[in-house]
Parts: sequence; C-alpha cells; structure tokens
Amino acid sequence: MTQSRIQFDSIILEIIPSCRMHCRLLQIVKGCSLALALSLTVSAFGGQIVDRVVSNVNGHVLLQSDWEEEVAFEAFSTGRDPDSFTTAERAAALDRLIDQELLREQVRPSQPAPADEVAAQVAEVRKEVSKVHPDAATDAGWRATLRHYGLTPSALEKRLGDQIQLMKLVEDRLRPSIQIDQQAVESYYRDQLLPELKKAGSRAAPLTEVFGRIKTLLAEKKMNELLTGWLASLRSGSHIGTPQASSGEQNR
Repeated sequence: MTQSRIQFDSIILEIIPSCRMHCRLLQIVKGCSLALALSLTVSAFGGQIVDRVVSNVNGHVLLQSDWEEEVAFEAFSTGRDPDSFTTAERAAALDRLIDQELLREQVRPSQPAPADEVAAQVAEVRKEVSKVHPDAATDAGWRATLRHYGLTPSALEKRLGDQIQLMKLVEDRLRPSIQIDQQAVESYYRDQLLPELKKAGSRAAPLTEVFGRIKTLLAEKKMNELLTGWLASLRSGSHIGTPQASSGEQNR
C-alpha cells in the first residue's frame, strides 16, 4: 500500500468518523451477551458485586452484574483498567445494554453463529488486544490476559457469537433500504474528500480509484442513521425503568 493510499484511508475516516464500518452498531453490540453472569469474575475488579436491578426493559431485568460485565469487556477490548471508567462511560455502557436488549427482542436466534465466523472474530479480537497486551500474541499470554479480565475462551466465543447474530439482525433489517447513487458519491468526492486531501498535501486520487470506498462509507453512515432512528423508535414504544442507582462505584 502506498503512502498516499494510507493517507487517504486515514483522512476519509477522519472526515466522517460516524462512517467507520458499523461504528454505531459496534458500540451497541460490543458486549451483546447478557447471559454470561458466571463467565466473568467481576469481583476481580474491586470487590464483590451485590447484584441488584439497574434497569428493566419491557419486563427483562438487567442486573448490576450485567452492567459490570459490560464494563469489564469494554476494558478488555481497550486495554484499560475497569476502575478507570468515568461515570459517563459507565452510563454509556448501561445504555448499550438497554439498546442490545431492545434489538434482541426483535428476534431470538434459534441457532448459534457459524463456528468459522466466531473463530474469525476471536482472531481479530486477539490481534487488536495484542497491540495493547503484547503477551497475548502467545497462547499462554492470551489465556493469562483473558483471566486478568475475568474472561474464559468459551465466554469470549459466546459473546462474539451473540455479537455476530445481533449484527446480522440489524443488517437484514436495514441494509435493503440503503441506496447510494452515483451523484451522492460524486458530491462527497468533490465537496469533502478533495478539499481534505488538498489540505493534507496528499495526491488527489481520481474518483474511479476511490468510488467503491466512498460508496461503502456513505452506506455505513446511512446505516448508522437508520439504526439510531430505529433504536429511538424502539425506546419510545418500550417501558424502560432505570432505578436511581450509582454507577457501581459503591460496589468497588
């Protein structure tokens, strides 16, 4: 890959951050399994969790342990200490759990995700985690890193399998309605990409060279917009109870 191509890829993502592949969706489904209550050793991060209800989504109870698990997996994915999460970040994690449950209510898959897809996701996660925890590149180091965050290989596979299923649900629901025409691609190229490439001192790549990637980015932006609207609609038609509660700080 040439230096100009690398610069283009970087710039095009900076121009429309929300267009990163499934950015909004990935935020929501990053911890999509709520059925790992005993798979994560949550108490490893600052004291034993006393389980209690933190939200009720149309009769489905979300527990403090679910919330702590979401934060723990987020910490694992980013190489952070769970105790470093701010109140706002923890609140965002709870919001993701609520969104996940709202989406899951739309369909409950009867079959697990294909094993090869799960294996590919595990490999991708391991690759990313290894950038933060180099020891995870070895099998022994990988297992040790999982244990540090209270995870087991089977728990991680279950979580990623659930993620795949949830993403498929959203894709099947929203993708057919997305149409990106040539005019939209040309407008983006002319009005946004070229000025940014010029500002960065990069080569002005011809439209034919970048057409496909721009179309994909615009489609993902539309997907994020549709998902945001769908979730807003689901929330407005749902009963979501969130008792007054701390963000888990008192449980540490």
